[in-house]
Amino acid sequence: MLLGRQATRANWQATCQSRITTPDEAVKVIKSGDRVFLTGNASVPLPLLDALVRRAPQLQGVEVCHPLTICPADYVAPEMAGHLRINSMFISANVRRAVNEGRADFTPVMLSEFPLLFKNGHLPLDVALIHVSPPDANGYCSMGAESGLTISAAEVAKVVIAQVNEQMPRTLGDTAMHIDRMHYIVPCDTPLFEMPMGDDVDQKVVEKIAAHIAELIPDGATMQLGIGALPNAVLKFLFDKKDLGVHSELISDGVIDLVEAGVLNGSRKSLHPGKITCGFLLGTRRLYKWVDNNPLVELRRTEYVNDPFVVAQNDRMVAINSAIEVDLTGQVCADSIGPKMHSAVGGQLDFIYGASRSKGGVPIIALPSTSQLRDGTVLSKIVPMLKPGAGVVTSRNHVHFVITEFGTAALYGRTVRQRTQALIKIAHPQFRDEIAAKARELNYL
Repeated sequence: MLLGRQATRANWQATCQSRITTPDEAVKVIKSGDRVFLTGNASVPLPLLDALVRRAPQLQGVEVCHPLTICPADYVAPEMAGHLRINSMFISANVRRAVNEGRADFTPVMLSEFPLLFKNGHLPLDVALIHVSPPDANGYCSMGAESGLTISAAEVAKVVIAQVNEQMPRTLGDTAMHIDRMHYIVPCDTPLFEMPMGDDVDQKVVEKIAAHIAELIPDGATMQLGIGALPNAVLKFLFDKKDLGVHSELISDGVIDLVEAGVLNGSRKSLHPGKITCGFLLGTRRLYKWVDNNPLVELRRTEYVNDPFVVAQNDRMVAINSAIEVDLTGQVCADSIGPKMHSAVGGQLDFIYGASRSKGGVPIIALPSTSQLRDGTVLSKIVPMLKPGAGVVTSRNHVHFVITEFGTAALYGRTVRQRTQALIKIAHPQFRDEIAAKARELNYL
């Protein structure tokens, strides 16, 4: 058996050539009742997914498991009912309506444990749809922009269908899979999906929050940056810092300027010094080109990168995450709006807890003080109580710092009365009296 495998690898070009096919031919291997893994984030293999949508009317009860996806939502259209059933572990905008209408499923899981659902057999996989770089001289492809959440799933799937993209960057670290593990190979030459880190938050508000966060980041810190405009904006306020590092579930374009300025060099990292350690990439073409064969950046499995006990090994670990609302006891909701599912726990608690266990660690929840509904109604994001049905992502027992544009509330080791006072001070002024009155009703003040 070993000699046969060696022979296959020695002649990988012939193996590769014999397995090349079209998207429509490749997905014919998917049968009714199968469970399919779909790689996500910027790496969604759209030609394969489109082919699966075309095949769907011939199938019944196919479950498609995936993390956040950046792609059109055809695969969760109402007409897919009975044919494809989505099981999302991180609700992105394209599947949110389907989940909340009951046409798609959501499985709550820590990002650090996402790959373990497949690796440990909780969700056995029949087929994995992956998106990789062209093979190197030895026949190894890189998982590219999405390695952390994908490689373990791809290793345990019975059948692997690989979209091999000339434009997929070759990322280094724990990202390699040999071509002989891929049963069907679909060549393509298409740009990756891009996701600039910006949203509808007022830029002036973002910058005020980012400035407050930057005050808590010491020289020599190792940083985790969550998804969104707020964490990314912080990077612009760090050019006067020294010897910063990154250990994060993801990186985006903002790290490039800090590296080029000599600020982000990882020289004082306790774990993987001199390297940017992450699980996946989420940004623009600039980022994807920059990481290509860049030895500074190492992508590793998310079950490793996000493990709180690994995170904690970084001294001065700074975790920066956002939220939908925070109540006066310190409970952080970041995955739902009341009972309506909005996103997921992601890596927030992994890193908040890991940073709290780090020597000199700084766990931060950052959010604007208000949000605005479509009809123009302004709501406070610092609230007496979370909305009924809201999910608690970071518990009141884990929270340390909460930051808005109005300042920083240090909550760790504080009583509920002290927390209430601190949070009212960073709420928007127009809501402070109202929040204080409700706090008195609750006997928090």
